[in-house]
Amino acid sequence: MSTTIKISKSLALILDEEKKKLGVKSYEDVIRFLLRERRNKIIKEFFGIDKGKITKFTEDDRLDSRI
Repeated sequence: MSTTIKISKSLALILDEEKKKLGVKSYEDVIRFLLRERRNKIIKEFFGIDKGKITKFTEDDRLDSRI
């Protein structure tokens, strides 16, 4: 299934340039690549955000379900 989206000519030129740079065949491939890159950037930005802030789990942290 496919659909048509309306974009400006300037954006079409930018997508065309990116398509050539990336060596892909379609604008969809360009958009998928850019979305994947953005997602990876966000993951890297937040991965380990609590490093150094989290303390080791202790027995005192355990909730006693027998009560």
